Amino acid sequence: MVDSTLDRSGIGGHPRGLTTLFFTEMWERFSYYGMRAILLLYMKTAVENGGLGFSVPKSTGIVGAYVGSVYLMSVPGGWLADNVLGARLAVLIGGIAIALGHFSMALPTLTSFYIGLILIVLGTGLLKPNISSMVGGLYGENDARRDSGFSIFYMGINLGALIAPLVCGFLAQDTRFKTFLSSLGLRPESSWHWGFAAAGVGMTLGLMQYLRGGNRLATVGHTPQQTTQEALKKAAGGALTTITLSLLIIGLYFGDEAFGTQEISKVIKWVLIAGVIIGLIYLFGWYLRKEEKKPVAVICILFVFSVLFWAAFEQASSSLTLFADTFTRNRILGFDFPSSWFQSAEPIFLVALAPLFSLIWLKRADRFTSSPMKFSFGLLLASLSFVIVAYASTLITGKNSVSPVWLTVVYLLQAIGELCLSPVGLSTTTKLAPARLTGLMMGVWFLSISLGNYAAGWVAGFFEEGSPDALVSLFGKVALITLVAAVALAVMSSSIRKMMGKVN
Repeated sequence: MVDSTLDRSGIGGHPRGLTTLFFTEMWERFSYYGMRAILLLYMKTAVENGGLGFSVPKSTGIVGAYVGSVYLMSVPGGWLADNVLGARLAVLIGGIAIALGHFSMALPTLTSFYIGLILIVLGTGLLKPNISSMVGGLYGENDARRDSGFSIFYMGINLGALIAPLVCGFLAQDTRFKTFLSSLGLRPESSWHWGFAAAGVGMTLGLMQYLRGGNRLATVGHTPQQTTQEALKKAAGGALTTITLSLLIIGLYFGDEAFGTQEISKVIKWVLIAGVIIGLIYLFGWYLRKEEKKPVAVICILFVFSVLFWAAFEQASSSLTLFADTFTRNRILGFDFPSSWFQSAEPIFLVALAPLFSLIWLKRADRFTSSPMKFSFGLLLASLSFVIVAYASTLITGKNSVSPVWLTVVYLLQAIGELCLSPVGLSTTTKLAPARLTGLMMGVWFLSISLGNYAAGWVAGFFEEGSPDALVSLFGKVALITLVAAVALAVMSSSIRKMMGKVN
Protein backbone atom coordinates (compact mmCIF):
# COMPACT_ATOMS: atom_id res chain seq x y z
CA MET A 1 0.00 0.00 0.00
CA VAL A 2 1.41 3.40 -1.04
CA ASP A 3 1.26 6.19 1.54
CA SER A 4 -0.88 8.84 -0.18
CA THR A 5 1.13 11.62 1.44
CA LEU A 6 4.20 10.38 -0.52
CA ASP A 7 2.33 9.38 -3.68
CA ARG A 8 3.11 11.50 -6.77
CA SER A 9 1.80 9.12 -9.44
CA GLY A 10 -1.45 10.97 -10.13
CA ILE A 11 -2.39 14.13 -12.05
CA GLY A 12 0.44 16.69 -12.01
CA GLY A 13 2.45 14.83 -9.37
CA HIS A 14 -0.48 14.52 -6.95
CA PRO A 15 -1.72 11.32 -5.21
CA ARG A 16 -3.66 8.90 -7.44
CA GLY A 17 -6.66 9.13 -5.14
CA LEU A 18 -7.18 12.73 -6.28
CA THR A 19 -8.19 11.44 -9.72
CA THR A 20 -10.93 9.22 -8.27
CA LEU A 21 -12.26 12.01 -6.07
CA PHE A 22 -11.98 14.48 -8.98
CA PHE A 23 -14.32 12.45 -11.19
CA THR A 24 -16.69 11.49 -8.36
CA GLU A 25 -17.15 15.15 -7.51
CA MET A 26 -17.39 16.09 -11.18
CA TRP A 27 -20.40 13.80 -11.72
CA GLU A 28 -22.00 14.78 -8.41
CA ARG A 29 -21.72 18.45 -9.38
CA PHE A 30 -23.06 17.58 -12.85
CA SER A 31 -26.18 16.23 -11.18
CA TYR A 32 -26.44 19.18 -8.77
CA TYR A 33 -25.88 22.03 -11.23
CA GLY A 34 -27.81 20.33 -14.02
CA MET A 35 -30.90 20.16 -11.82
CA ARG A 36 -30.29 23.61 -10.33
CA ALA A 37 -30.01 25.21 -13.79
CA ILE A 38 -33.63 24.35 -14.54
CA LEU A 39 -35.15 24.21 -11.03
CA LEU A 40 -36.26 27.85 -10.73
CA LEU A 41 -37.42 28.01 -14.36
CA TYR A 42 -39.42 24.77 -13.94
CA MET A 43 -41.19 26.07 -10.85
CA LYS A 44 -42.18 29.42 -12.35
CA THR A 45 -43.26 27.97 -15.73
CA ALA A 46 -47.04 27.73 -16.23
CA VAL A 47 -48.66 24.35 -15.59
CA GLU A 48 -49.88 24.10 -19.19
CA ASN A 49 -46.25 24.35 -20.31
CA GLY A 50 -45.15 21.54 -18.02
CA GLY A 51 -44.06 23.59 -15.00
CA LEU A 52 -45.49 24.04 -11.51
CA GLY A 53 -46.88 27.55 -12.02
CA PHE A 54 -45.38 28.99 -8.81
CA SER A 55 -44.88 32.72 -8.33
CA VAL A 56 -41.36 34.20 -8.50
CA PRO A 57 -41.11 34.86 -4.71
CA LYS A 58 -42.30 31.33 -3.96
CA SER A 59 -39.91 29.82 -6.51
CA THR A 60 -36.88 31.79 -5.30
CA GLY A 61 -37.83 31.00 -1.69
CA ILE A 62 -37.84 27.26 -2.43
CA VAL A 63 -34.51 27.55 -4.26
CA GLY A 64 -33.04 29.32 -1.23
CA ALA A 65 -34.52 26.73 1.14
CA TYR A 66 -33.29 23.85 -1.01
CA VAL A 67 -29.73 25.05 -1.53
CA GLY A 68 -29.49 26.22 2.09
CA SER A 69 -30.73 22.83 3.31
CA VAL A 70 -28.18 21.02 1.12
CA TYR A 71 -25.31 22.69 2.92
CA LEU A 72 -26.98 22.74 6.33
CA MET A 73 -27.04 18.93 6.27
CA SER A 74 -23.26 18.95 5.77
CA VAL A 75 -22.86 19.52 9.52
CA PRO A 76 -24.52 16.25 10.67
CA GLY A 77 -23.10 14.60 7.55
CA GLY A 78 -19.56 15.50 8.58
CA TRP A 79 -20.23 14.48 12.18
CA LEU A 80 -21.58 11.08 11.14
CA ALA A 81 -18.47 10.43 9.05
CA ASP A 82 -16.13 11.46 11.89
CA ASN A 83 -17.89 9.35 14.48
CA VAL A 84 -19.83 6.52 12.83
CA LEU A 85 -19.57 5.86 9.09
CA GLY A 86 -16.17 7.03 7.95
CA ALA A 87 -15.86 9.37 4.98
CA ARG A 88 -15.66 6.65 2.30
CA LEU A 89 -18.96 5.01 3.28
CA ALA A 90 -20.67 8.38 3.87
CA VAL A 91 -19.82 9.44 0.30
CA LEU A 92 -21.21 6.19 -1.13
CA ILE A 93 -24.50 6.37 0.80
CA GLY A 94 -24.84 10.05 -0.04
CA GLY A 95 -24.33 9.45 -3.75
CA ILE A 96 -27.00 6.75 -3.82
CA ALA A 97 -29.51 9.07 -2.12
CA ILE A 98 -28.70 11.88 -4.58
CA ALA A 99 -29.26 9.63 -7.61
CA LEU A 100 -32.59 8.42 -6.23
CA GLY A 101 -33.61 12.02 -5.60
CA HIS A 102 -33.01 13.10 -9.19
CA PHE A 103 -34.86 10.09 -10.55
CA SER A 104 -37.76 10.95 -8.22
CA MET A 105 -37.89 14.44 -9.74
CA ALA A 106 -38.10 12.82 -13.18
CA LEU A 107 -41.63 11.73 -12.22
CA PRO A 108 -44.26 14.40 -13.08
CA THR A 109 -45.96 14.80 -9.69
CA LEU A 110 -45.64 17.48 -7.02
CA THR A 111 -45.06 14.86 -4.30
CA SER A 112 -42.21 13.18 -6.20
CA PHE A 113 -40.74 16.64 -6.82
CA TYR A 114 -40.54 17.41 -3.10
CA ILE A 115 -39.36 13.89 -2.20
CA GLY A 116 -36.62 14.25 -4.77
CA LEU A 117 -35.45 17.55 -3.27
CA ILE A 118 -35.37 16.01 0.21
CA LEU A 119 -33.34 12.96 -0.92
CA ILE A 120 -30.83 15.22 -2.68
CA VAL A 121 -30.53 17.38 0.44
CA LEU A 122 -29.82 14.37 2.68
CA GLY A 123 -27.46 12.74 0.19
CA THR A 124 -25.45 15.88 -0.48
CA GLY A 125 -25.12 16.46 3.27
CA LEU A 126 -23.32 13.12 3.49
CA LEU A 127 -21.26 13.39 0.33
CA LYS A 128 -20.15 17.00 0.08
CA PRO A 129 -18.12 17.60 3.28
CA ASN A 130 -16.63 14.13 3.37
CA ILE A 131 -15.31 13.94 -0.17
CA SER A 132 -13.54 17.25 0.51
CA SER A 133 -12.08 15.96 3.78
CA MET A 134 -10.73 12.91 1.90
CA VAL A 135 -8.97 15.22 -0.54
CA GLY A 136 -7.27 16.91 2.42
CA GLY A 137 -6.38 13.48 3.85
CA LEU A 138 -4.33 12.65 0.76
CA TYR A 139 -1.69 15.19 1.82
CA GLY A 140 0.66 15.44 4.77
CA GLU A 141 0.39 18.25 7.31
CA ASN A 142 2.93 20.56 5.61
CA ASP A 143 2.54 19.30 2.04
CA ALA A 144 2.87 22.31 -0.30
CA ARG A 145 0.73 20.47 -2.89
CA ARG A 146 -2.47 20.82 -0.83
CA ASP A 147 -3.78 24.19 -2.16
CA SER A 148 -2.81 23.11 -5.67
CA GLY A 149 -4.61 19.77 -5.19
CA PHE A 150 -7.78 21.51 -4.08
CA SER A 151 -7.61 23.78 -7.14
CA ILE A 152 -7.44 20.67 -9.37
CA PHE A 153 -10.31 19.11 -7.39
CA TYR A 154 -12.22 22.34 -7.84
CA MET A 155 -11.71 22.10 -11.59
CA GLY A 156 -13.57 18.78 -11.42
CA ILE A 157 -16.42 20.49 -9.61
CA ASN A 158 -16.70 23.09 -12.33
CA LEU A 159 -16.21 20.72 -15.22
CA GLY A 160 -19.42 19.06 -14.06
CA ALA A 161 -21.03 22.46 -13.54
CA LEU A 162 -20.00 23.49 -17.06
CA ILE A 163 -21.45 20.49 -18.88
CA ALA A 164 -24.59 20.08 -16.78
CA PRO A 165 -26.63 23.17 -17.80
CA LEU A 166 -25.85 22.49 -21.46
CA VAL A 167 -27.19 18.93 -21.24
CA CYS A 168 -30.02 19.36 -18.74
CA GLY A 169 -30.96 22.80 -20.08
CA PHE A 170 -31.17 21.47 -23.64
CA LEU A 171 -33.37 18.54 -22.58
CA ALA A 172 -35.62 20.73 -20.43
CA GLN A 173 -36.03 23.86 -22.56
CA ASP A 174 -34.86 23.50 -26.15
CA THR A 175 -37.62 23.49 -28.76
CA ARG A 176 -35.67 21.00 -30.88
CA PHE A 177 -35.80 18.39 -28.14
CA LYS A 178 -39.48 19.14 -27.54
CA THR A 179 -40.12 18.54 -31.25
CA PHE A 180 -38.21 15.25 -31.00
CA LEU A 181 -40.43 14.14 -28.10
CA SER A 182 -43.52 15.00 -30.12
CA SER A 183 -42.23 12.90 -33.01
CA LEU A 184 -42.07 9.94 -30.61
CA GLY A 185 -45.65 10.52 -29.50
CA LEU A 186 -44.55 11.90 -26.11
CA ARG A 187 -45.75 15.12 -24.46
CA PRO A 188 -43.27 17.94 -25.21
CA GLU A 189 -44.21 19.53 -21.87
CA SER A 190 -42.54 16.58 -20.12
CA SER A 191 -39.12 17.80 -21.29
CA TRP A 192 -38.38 19.26 -17.83
CA HIS A 193 -38.37 15.76 -16.36
CA TRP A 194 -35.90 14.51 -18.96
CA GLY A 195 -33.56 17.20 -17.66
CA PHE A 196 -34.00 15.97 -14.08
CA ALA A 197 -33.46 12.35 -15.19
CA ALA A 198 -30.19 13.30 -16.91
CA ALA A 199 -28.96 14.67 -13.58
CA GLY A 200 -29.68 11.27 -11.99
CA VAL A 201 -27.75 9.48 -14.72
CA GLY A 202 -24.77 11.74 -14.02
CA MET A 203 -24.72 10.84 -10.32
CA THR A 204 -25.00 7.14 -11.18
CA LEU A 205 -21.92 7.40 -13.40
CA GLY A 206 -20.10 9.10 -10.54
CA LEU A 207 -20.94 6.24 -8.17
CA MET A 208 -19.71 3.63 -10.65
CA GLN A 209 -16.41 5.49 -11.02
CA TYR A 210 -16.07 5.89 -7.24
CA LEU A 211 -16.47 2.17 -6.60
CA ARG A 212 -14.09 1.25 -9.41
CA GLY A 213 -11.34 3.50 -8.07
CA GLY A 214 -11.82 2.65 -4.39
CA ASN A 215 -8.39 1.01 -4.07
CA ARG A 216 -6.79 4.42 -4.62
CA LEU A 217 -8.44 5.68 -1.42
CA ALA A 218 -7.15 2.90 0.83
CA THR A 219 -5.39 5.31 3.19
CA VAL A 220 -8.22 7.81 3.72
CA GLY A 221 -11.83 7.89 4.91
CA HIS A 222 -11.78 4.84 7.20
CA THR A 223 -14.58 4.00 9.61
CA PRO A 224 -13.61 5.39 13.06
CA GLN A 225 -11.99 2.88 15.43
CA GLN A 226 -14.20 2.52 18.49
CA THR A 227 -15.98 -0.04 20.65
CA THR A 228 -19.44 -1.27 19.67
CA GLN A 229 -20.95 0.59 22.63
CA GLU A 230 -19.26 3.86 21.63
CA ALA A 231 -20.38 3.43 18.04
CA LEU A 232 -23.98 2.82 19.11
CA LYS A 233 -24.02 5.90 21.35
CA LYS A 234 -22.58 8.10 18.63
CA ALA A 235 -24.85 6.60 15.99
CA ALA A 236 -27.87 7.32 18.20
CA GLY A 237 -26.83 10.94 18.66
CA GLY A 238 -26.08 11.43 14.99
CA ALA A 239 -29.30 9.71 13.94
CA LEU A 240 -31.36 11.87 16.31
CA THR A 241 -29.79 15.04 14.92
CA THR A 242 -30.18 13.90 11.32
CA ILE A 243 -33.80 12.80 11.82
CA THR A 244 -34.65 16.11 13.52
CA LEU A 245 -33.14 18.13 10.69
CA SER A 246 -34.71 15.82 8.10
CA LEU A 247 -38.16 16.29 9.60
CA LEU A 248 -37.57 20.02 9.66
CA ILE A 249 -36.60 20.02 5.98
CA ILE A 250 -39.61 17.86 5.08
CA GLY A 251 -41.81 20.29 6.99
CA LEU A 252 -40.29 23.24 5.16
CA TYR A 253 -41.05 21.83 1.72
CA PHE A 254 -44.50 20.40 2.37
CA GLY A 255 -45.39 23.12 4.88
CA ASP A 256 -44.90 25.66 2.13
CA GLU A 257 -48.19 24.52 0.63
CA ALA A 258 -50.03 25.18 3.88
CA PHE A 259 -48.30 28.25 5.31
CA GLY A 260 -46.74 30.03 2.35
CA THR A 261 -43.16 30.81 1.39
CA GLN A 262 -42.85 33.94 3.54
CA GLU A 263 -43.58 32.13 6.82
CA ILE A 264 -41.42 29.15 5.86
CA SER A 265 -38.54 31.50 5.01
CA LYS A 266 -38.77 33.00 8.50
CA VAL A 267 -38.54 29.52 10.02
CA ILE A 268 -35.45 28.74 7.92
CA LYS A 269 -33.82 32.01 8.96
CA TRP A 270 -34.25 31.40 12.67
CA VAL A 271 -33.26 27.72 12.43
CA LEU A 272 -30.02 28.65 10.70
CA ILE A 273 -29.25 31.49 13.13
CA ALA A 274 -30.06 29.33 16.15
CA GLY A 275 -27.98 26.49 14.74
CA VAL A 276 -24.94 28.73 14.37
CA ILE A 277 -25.27 30.19 17.89
CA ILE A 278 -25.82 26.80 19.55
CA GLY A 279 -22.97 25.32 17.54
CA LEU A 280 -20.53 28.04 18.62
CA ILE A 281 -21.51 27.65 22.29
CA TYR A 282 -21.11 23.88 22.01
CA LEU A 283 -17.72 24.06 20.28
CA PHE A 284 -15.99 26.75 22.33
CA GLY A 285 -17.74 26.18 25.63
CA TRP A 286 -17.45 22.42 25.90
CA TYR A 287 -16.17 20.38 22.99
CA LEU A 288 -12.87 21.97 21.87
CA ARG A 289 -9.58 21.43 23.65
CA LYS A 290 -7.55 24.52 24.55
CA GLU A 291 -5.03 24.12 21.71
CA GLU A 292 -7.85 23.67 19.18
CA LYS A 293 -9.67 26.93 19.88
CA LYS A 294 -7.48 29.36 17.92
CA PRO A 295 -7.48 27.45 14.61
CA VAL A 296 -11.23 26.79 14.89
CA ALA A 297 -11.76 30.50 15.68
CA VAL A 298 -10.04 31.35 12.39
CA ILE A 299 -12.39 28.97 10.57
CA CYS A 300 -15.33 30.76 12.20
CA ILE A 301 -14.02 34.21 11.17
CA LEU A 302 -13.58 33.09 7.57
CA PHE A 303 -17.04 31.50 7.89
CA VAL A 304 -18.60 34.97 8.23
CA PHE A 305 -16.94 36.32 5.09
CA SER A 306 -17.75 33.12 3.23
CA VAL A 307 -21.44 33.69 3.99
CA LEU A 308 -21.27 37.17 2.45
CA PHE A 309 -19.46 35.90 -0.64
CA TRP A 310 -21.94 33.08 -1.30
CA ALA A 311 -24.93 35.36 -0.71
CA ALA A 312 -23.65 37.38 -3.68
CA PHE A 313 -22.31 34.50 -5.75
CA GLU A 314 -25.46 32.37 -5.53
CA GLN A 315 -27.48 35.06 -7.27
CA ALA A 316 -26.42 32.94 -10.27
CA SER A 317 -29.22 30.48 -9.47
CA SER A 318 -31.80 33.17 -8.74
CA SER A 319 -31.69 36.88 -9.68
CA LEU A 320 -29.03 36.47 -12.37
CA THR A 321 -30.99 33.54 -13.85
CA LEU A 322 -34.08 35.76 -13.96
CA PHE A 323 -32.00 38.59 -15.46
CA ALA A 324 -30.76 36.18 -18.15
CA ASP A 325 -34.26 34.87 -18.83
CA THR A 326 -36.05 38.24 -18.81
CA PHE A 327 -33.64 41.01 -19.79
CA THR A 328 -30.81 39.37 -21.80
CA ARG A 329 -30.74 38.50 -25.50
CA ASN A 330 -30.23 34.74 -25.61
CA ARG A 331 -28.67 34.77 -29.06
CA ILE A 332 -25.10 34.70 -30.34
CA LEU A 333 -24.23 35.00 -34.06
CA GLY A 334 -27.80 34.16 -35.01
CA PHE A 335 -27.92 31.09 -32.74
CA ASP A 336 -30.67 31.02 -30.10
CA PHE A 337 -29.91 29.20 -26.86
CA PRO A 338 -31.82 28.43 -23.62
CA SER A 339 -31.37 31.00 -20.84
CA SER A 340 -30.20 28.20 -18.53
CA TRP A 341 -27.04 27.90 -20.65
CA PHE A 342 -25.72 31.08 -19.06
CA GLN A 343 -25.00 29.00 -15.96
CA SER A 344 -22.26 27.22 -17.92
CA ALA A 345 -20.41 30.51 -18.50
CA GLU A 346 -18.77 30.72 -15.10
CA PRO A 347 -17.74 27.02 -14.99
CA ILE A 348 -16.13 27.45 -18.43
CA PHE A 349 -13.92 30.17 -16.98
CA LEU A 350 -13.28 28.13 -13.85
CA VAL A 351 -12.16 25.06 -15.78
CA ALA A 352 -9.96 27.22 -18.00
CA LEU A 353 -8.39 29.13 -15.10
CA ALA A 354 -8.17 26.43 -12.39
CA PRO A 355 -4.93 24.88 -13.77
CA LEU A 356 -3.34 28.34 -13.76
CA PHE A 357 -4.37 28.98 -10.16
CA SER A 358 -3.22 25.48 -9.18
CA LEU A 359 0.20 26.27 -10.64
CA ILE A 360 0.34 29.65 -8.87
CA TRP A 361 -0.51 28.13 -5.47
CA LEU A 362 2.04 25.32 -6.02
CA LYS A 363 4.97 27.30 -7.42
CA ARG A 364 4.57 30.28 -5.09
CA ALA A 365 3.36 28.43 -1.98
CA ASP A 366 5.84 30.20 0.33
CA ARG A 367 5.71 33.62 -1.30
CA PHE A 368 2.06 34.18 -2.13
CA THR A 369 -0.35 36.16 -0.01
CA SER A 370 -2.15 34.58 2.96
CA SER A 371 -5.51 32.80 2.84
CA PRO A 372 -7.42 35.77 4.40
CA MET A 373 -6.07 38.10 1.68
CA LYS A 374 -7.09 35.61 -1.01
CA PHE A 375 -10.58 35.69 0.53
CA SER A 376 -10.57 39.49 0.46
CA PHE A 377 -9.62 39.54 -3.22
CA GLY A 378 -12.44 37.11 -4.00
CA LEU A 379 -14.96 39.40 -2.29
CA LEU A 380 -13.60 42.41 -4.17
CA LEU A 381 -14.10 40.69 -7.52
CA ALA A 382 -17.64 39.67 -6.53
CA SER A 383 -18.37 43.32 -5.73
CA LEU A 384 -17.03 44.46 -9.11
CA SER A 385 -19.18 41.90 -10.93
CA PHE A 386 -22.33 43.37 -9.41
CA VAL A 387 -21.25 46.91 -10.26
CA ILE A 388 -21.17 45.74 -13.88
CA VAL A 389 -24.57 44.03 -13.84
CA ALA A 390 -26.06 47.07 -12.07
CA TYR A 391 -24.76 49.25 -14.89
CA ALA A 392 -26.12 46.80 -17.48
CA SER A 393 -29.54 47.17 -15.82
CA THR A 394 -29.52 50.89 -16.70
CA LEU A 395 -29.33 49.94 -20.39
CA ILE A 396 -32.71 48.17 -20.32
CA THR A 397 -35.29 50.24 -22.18
CA GLY A 398 -38.84 48.97 -22.53
CA LYS A 399 -38.74 45.50 -24.01
CA ASN A 400 -35.16 45.82 -25.29
CA SER A 401 -32.82 43.22 -23.83
CA VAL A 402 -29.13 43.75 -23.13
CA SER A 403 -26.22 41.98 -24.79
CA PRO A 404 -25.17 38.57 -23.41
CA VAL A 405 -21.63 40.00 -23.15
CA TRP A 406 -22.59 41.77 -19.89
CA LEU A 407 -23.45 38.56 -18.06
CA THR A 408 -20.43 36.84 -19.58
CA VAL A 409 -18.10 39.46 -18.05
CA VAL A 410 -19.97 39.17 -14.73
CA TYR A 411 -19.41 35.42 -14.66
CA LEU A 412 -15.71 35.83 -15.59
CA LEU A 413 -15.11 38.10 -12.59
CA GLN A 414 -17.08 35.80 -10.28
CA ALA A 415 -15.08 32.79 -11.53
CA ILE A 416 -11.77 34.44 -10.62
CA GLY A 417 -13.23 35.51 -7.27
CA GLU A 418 -14.44 31.98 -6.57
CA LEU A 419 -11.01 30.52 -7.33
CA CYS A 420 -9.49 32.93 -4.82
CA LEU A 421 -11.96 31.96 -2.10
CA SER A 422 -13.64 28.58 -2.41
CA PRO A 423 -10.82 26.05 -3.04
CA VAL A 424 -8.62 28.07 -0.68
CA GLY A 425 -11.36 27.89 1.96
CA LEU A 426 -11.62 24.12 1.56
CA SER A 427 -7.86 23.71 1.81
CA THR A 428 -7.50 26.10 4.76
CA THR A 429 -10.27 24.32 6.67
CA THR A 430 -8.57 20.94 6.29
CA LYS A 431 -5.27 22.49 7.44
CA LEU A 432 -6.72 24.28 10.47
CA ALA A 433 -9.26 21.64 11.57
CA PRO A 434 -8.18 19.31 14.41
CA ALA A 435 -7.70 15.79 13.02
CA ARG A 436 -10.57 14.38 15.07
CA LEU A 437 -12.95 17.05 13.74
CA THR A 438 -12.10 17.25 10.03
CA GLY A 439 -15.52 16.11 8.80
CA LEU A 440 -17.38 18.33 11.25
CA MET A 441 -15.29 21.39 10.35
CA MET A 442 -15.91 20.74 6.65
CA GLY A 443 -19.59 20.66 7.55
CA VAL A 444 -19.18 24.05 9.24
CA TRP A 445 -17.52 25.41 6.10
CA PHE A 446 -20.45 24.21 4.00
CA LEU A 447 -22.85 25.66 6.56
CA SER A 448 -21.48 29.07 5.56
CA ILE A 449 -22.59 28.27 2.01
CA SER A 450 -25.99 27.26 3.42
CA LEU A 451 -26.44 30.63 5.09
CA GLY A 452 -25.18 32.40 1.97
CA ASN A 453 -27.64 30.52 -0.22
CA TYR A 454 -30.54 31.31 2.09
CA ALA A 455 -29.59 34.99 1.97
CA ALA A 456 -29.23 34.78 -1.82
CA GLY A 457 -32.77 33.40 -2.20
CA TRP A 458 -34.15 36.12 0.07
CA VAL A 459 -32.37 38.86 -1.89
CA ALA A 460 -33.56 37.44 -5.23
CA GLY A 461 -37.17 37.72 -4.08
CA PHE A 462 -36.92 41.48 -4.65
CA PHE A 463 -36.35 40.84 -8.37
CA GLU A 464 -40.10 40.59 -8.94
CA GLU A 465 -40.34 44.37 -9.19
CA GLY A 466 -38.39 43.94 -12.41
CA SER A 467 -37.94 47.63 -13.33
CA PRO A 468 -34.44 48.84 -14.30
CA ASP A 469 -34.32 51.15 -11.26
CA ALA A 470 -35.19 48.27 -8.94
CA LEU A 471 -32.48 46.12 -10.51
CA VAL A 472 -29.86 48.85 -10.17
CA SER A 473 -30.80 49.18 -6.50
CA LEU A 474 -30.74 45.41 -5.91
CA PHE A 475 -27.41 44.74 -7.62
CA GLY A 476 -25.89 47.95 -6.27
CA LYS A 477 -26.60 46.93 -2.68
CA VAL A 478 -25.01 43.52 -3.24
CA ALA A 479 -21.94 45.25 -4.70
CA LEU A 480 -21.66 47.61 -1.72
CA ILE A 481 -21.98 44.90 0.93
CA THR A 482 -19.32 42.70 -0.67
CA LEU A 483 -16.98 45.69 -1.10
CA VAL A 484 -17.26 46.59 2.60
CA ALA A 485 -16.60 42.95 3.51
CA ALA A 486 -13.51 42.83 1.26
CA VAL A 487 -12.03 45.95 2.85
CA ALA A 488 -12.83 44.78 6.40
CA LEU A 489 -11.18 41.40 5.85
CA ALA A 490 -8.10 43.00 4.29
CA VAL A 491 -7.72 45.19 7.38
CA MET A 492 -8.12 42.16 9.69
CA SER A 493 -5.90 39.79 7.69
CA SER A 494 -2.70 40.47 9.63
CA SER A 495 -4.33 39.63 12.97
CA ILE A 496 -6.01 36.53 11.53
CA ARG A 497 -2.70 35.41 10.06
CA LYS A 498 -1.09 35.49 13.54
CA MET A 499 -3.91 33.28 14.89
CA MET A 500 -3.23 30.74 12.13
CA GLY A 501 0.30 30.06 13.35
CA LYS A 502 2.30 28.09 10.79
CA VAL A 503 -0.71 27.62 8.50
CA ASN A 504 -0.72 30.10 5.61
